Amino acid sequence: MTSTTPLRNPDTRSADLMTRRGWWLVGMNVLIPGSAQVLAGSRRLGRFGLGATLLLWLFAVAAVVAYFVAPQLLFSTVTMGVPLVVLQVLLIAYAALWIVLTVDTIRLARLVRTRPSARPVIAGLAVLLLVFTAGTASYAAYLTGVQAGFVGGIFGNGASADAVDGRYNILLLGGDAGVDREGLRPDSITVVSVEAATGKATMIGLPRNLEDVPFSDGSPMQALYPDGYRRCAVDVCLLNSIYTEVELYGTDLYPDAVEQRSEPGIEAMRDAAEGVTGLTIQYYALIDMQGFSDLIDALGGVTIDVKQRQPIGGQEDANGNPINVDGWVEPGLQTLDGYHALWYARARHGSNDYDRMARQREVQQAILKQFEPFNVLTKFQAVADAGTQVVKTDIPQSALGYFAQLALKARSEPITDLEIVPPLIDPAAPDFDLIHTTIADATAPAGRTGSTASD
Repeated sequence: MTSTTPLRNPDTRSADLMTRRGWWLVGMNVLIPGSAQVLAGSRRLGRFGLGATLLLWLFAVAAVVAYFVAPQLLFSTVTMGVPLVVLQVLLIAYAALWIVLTVDTIRLARLVRTRPSARPVIAGLAVLLLVFTAGTASYAAYLTGVQAGFVGGIFGNGASADAVDGRYNILLLGGDAGVDREGLRPDSITVVSVEAATGKATMIGLPRNLEDVPFSDGSPMQALYPDGYRRCAVDVCLLNSIYTEVELYGTDLYPDAVEQRSEPGIEAMRDAAEGVTGLTIQYYALIDMQGFSDLIDALGGVTIDVKQRQPIGGQEDANGNPINVDGWVEPGLQTLDGYHALWYARARHGSNDYDRMARQREVQQAILKQFEPFNVLTKFQAVADAGTQVVKTDIPQSALGYFAQLALKARSEPITDLEIVPPLIDPAAPDFDLIHTTIADATAPAGRTGSTASD
């Protein structure tokens, strides 16, 4: 490009030429930021802008390639605190650079020399494109900051655990600490077992009223209850009473729990779940009832095919029928908000604990299957706020990339639902050998039974 070109040294007496030049400069500024300055203004600023643009394109291409070739690397990058902060700074810097380049491009266009009718159009388009480009980068920087806060607020910096027998097992506890209750008890107890190779998940529902619960070998609770959870220190010796007992009387049994982003009661529940299922549980996640409602609201509701109307609140009469209810979740395929989804999952009157377990698992599976990444992205602030306020887990940041990749695999696989309820077992007199065998069969690789897998 020589000094005689109309872009760098135009004939300012020609309004038509200056108008065409203005359109060219605005277009180049959007398509290749920095090129307008290289051709018509400060080459130093232009070279800096071109370098930044090239760097952005390289990052974008690398992200796309990583998504298809090494998705775990990409997911790890966007789920770790330090890379997220670096990315946020780069996005803010690029948005600022885009503003500088756009303002300078408008200056270089010399609008006073263009046709009068074109001046507001060229300037308006430049500003509109600036809002789109710099605004997009600024919003991406904002979301990156939210993501960094979300990750740092929930997930720790500990080492990730390895798969055991080719599976990751996560204890999912739904606490009943709602606005109308005091304290917290695990009202929903599920072990989510995920096959590491395929992402295929099995959701194992454990009844909260399970008795004589065994604990994992070598655990503090096994030392305290070697013959199973009976003659305990609280009113009833049920599975979900273990959390309450340890939090009230046995916190010294798990002195390192808080340091490891857990609680003594949660660790006792983990030992109980391992004893019941025969699985090694690497991680836990706990969400209370109000958090359950907030999360569903943040994501815009969940679609459920309600088979039978369920009461909201109220009591039962002598025949077990709901009375004095505050409303109903009516039958039919419908999108439930957090309040109604919560009551659909927790409604007690007119049904039993096992019906409740089935409804809870139904809602959990619907959440896993229905919420698309785009839906989460567009409502990310609300989702993050709900998550940091109500979710507690010991899953470390270093494992998030792998689990994000595993979750994508799981979406294409059917979820196996295994309820440890009658007639399979009697919660008052459970056959734990049968439970172990049933779970081993359900979680064995395809074509193999649980018994052969353990040989």
